[in-house]
Amino acid sequence: MDFKPASNEVLIDRLSKGDERAFKEIYTRFWKKLYAIAIRKIDDSAVVEGIVQDVFLKLWERRYNLSVDNLEAYLMTSVRYACINHIKVSILHEKYELHAYNEDAELISNTEQQLDLDDLMNTIDGFLNEFPDSSRHIFRLHRLEHLTTKEISIKLKIPQRTVELYLSQVVKGLRVYLQDYL
Repeated sequence: MDFKPASNEVLIDRLSKGDERAFKEIYTRFWKKLYAIAIRKIDDSAVVEGIVQDVFLKLWERRYNLSVDNLEAYLMTSVRYACINHIKVSILHEKYELHAYNEDAELISNTEQQLDLDDLMNTIDGFLNEFPDSSRHIFRLHRLEHLTTKEISIKLKIPQRTVELYLSQVVKGLRVYLQDYL
């Protein structure tokens, strides 16, 4: 069946039955518009591509339980919320970095604290060796060289969302690993 002349309602109906061709038509119809909406809010094409991709991925994952009256409005709203969430996470992450950097500067004020910090860094290095090289490299660029996720994504030529994912995995692991230490 050719879906080009099909209405959005027909596409949603076919999608809810798992029709991949209907999904491809939805993607073809809306990806440019969704990209345009997101790029106005986030000035990073790699991040925007990831956001749009995630919106379509979630649409596909939820295809059997989808209850959508207006497909275009649903997709546009999804992209807007994804952009807002990305911006919130970025702001929180930057605030945390600034706080952590200021705290580190105060902690290193005397020799005993420096020794404790050295011990902690050795422990962290040992833990980091359990991660793949890419995750370890991204963590070091971010936490030790104080590069932003955007700067890392540009430097390594990978999506910013991938950088954030690797960082969150390492940080979650570190929290668990260092819980007794701290």
